[in-house]
Amino acid sequence: MSANQACFPIAAMARVLGVSKAGYYAWLQRPPSARATADAALLKRIKTVHASSRQTYGAPRVHADLHGHGERHSRKRIARLMREAGLVGASHRHGGPTTTRRNKDDRPAPDLVDRDFNAAGPNQLWVADITYVPTMAGFLYLAVVLDAWSRKIVGWAMANHLRAELVLDAMEMAVGQRRPKDVIHHSDQGSQGGINWSSQHNREECCDGRETAVGSSVTGQVEVARAAGDGAT
Repeated sequence: MSANQACFPIAAMARVLGVSKAGYYAWLQRPPSARATADAALLKRIKTVHASSRQTYGAPRVHADLHGHGERHSRKRIARLMREAGLVGASHRHGGPTTTRRNKDDRPAPDLVDRDFNAAGPNQLWVADITYVPTMAGFLYLAVVLDAWSRKIVGWAMANHLRAELVLDAMEMAVGQRRPKDVIHHSDQGSQGGINWSSQHNREECCDGRETAVGSSVTGQVEVARAAGDGAT
């Protein structure tokens, strides 16, 4: 009634809802109950935790955070208050895009790694993968190349698409920064935007001035290997 009093008379709304005008005005003057006051205070702390998590925490994690600070509240109560306030967490379990697109018609390059990701030195084995980052404007896609020896990111690229240039940009950064002599580049069996690592013929200039076929099994500079399974490491 209070929210609609600018559109409808109080008497008309009271009659339709079956309440008295006196009861409505008495309710307006009544102070909040102890439960409502406690809910308001709890919601304020929930909003603080939710904001500090960059709006990624849902009710379970907010409940765990408050519990870790010595506050005892039921998870259902926290979920109710968050729902009423329109607070939601970020979920990566459902609804995310598929970043591995395996083409069953293509013959994969040989697996030069055989699940052994130990390297004796830098620039001997690189592993690559793609992930997605949810944002308010949609998904961004991040391609990375990691040196298995140092566990450092040696190349990366981000875009709002999953086309082949995303993967190539990350690899070009890695080659440009490290200028390797002979390295194995290992990824999963996915293909982006029609790229086929076992038969792609885009030309790249090597650090020594020679041209090589990016994506061929052995280039002399970068050996490209794909995992035997679907998962990338």
